[in-house]
Amino acid sequence: MKLSIIIPTLEEEKYLPFLINSIKKQTRSDPVALEIIVADAGSKDKTVEIAKSQGCQVIRGGLPARGRNQGAKIAKGELVLFLDADTILPENSLEKFLSEFKKRNLDIAGFLLQPWQEDKFFKILYNLFYNWPVLVLEKILPHSAGAILIKKSLFQKIGGFDEKIKIAEDHIYSRKALRFGRFGILRTAKIYYSQRRFERDGLIRTYLKYLLAEFHLIFFGPIKSDIFKYDLQSKRFKG
Repeated sequence: MKLSIIIPTLEEEKYLPFLINSIKKQTRSDPVALEIIVADAGSKDKTVEIAKSQGCQVIRGGLPARGRNQGAKIAKGELVLFLDADTILPENSLEKFLSEFKKRNLDIAGFLLQPWQEDKFFKILYNLFYNWPVLVLEKILPHSAGAILIKKSLFQKIGGFDEKIKIAEDHIYSRKALRFGRFGILRTAKIYYSQRRFERDGLIRTYLKYLLAEFHLIFFGPIKSDIFKYDLQSKRFKG
């Protein structure tokens, strides 16, 4: 079996090395082959140089939805793992994730999150406002921030991410996939997810805008306007 890992980027020289290193340090007893595809949106820093030096395949990307779609077009794996550039896989977690995915007979999966730094406050924050809610809503309202694991066949059946959606395209995608396959939140481990959104925009402001975005998804559907003015480079709301 082959696993394709797809990472959309834009000027991620600070975070990308940590993610790639965490992937390469994974120990596996299974015969899974890996390929890493970096879909870059025109970085002016050393993102592309870093990716190439680490043996990643680099292609032209765009906003997250387009980057993921472009990567999936050339992916050779039966399974595809989409990762944000500011995530890190815990040590020896990949094999466990794949095993749980197979054991639970899933077609698509989201992940639980934990902060990069060992910060008790952010750990509580992540649990309270993301991990616990997504577990409760797992079967009726899928969420998949930071990472998505999906069978390539299901990705092709759905037709990829909607590139017109400005924000939360990952949540919308998982909810669409629920109509065609089995979704689940993997419990084996929590992936590390950076706190940069909160650090750059402020805790309350960032949380309120994520909350408003969620309400918009539930009551009005996908966000296809620039109402939140989402910026890929800093992964933050600007408006």
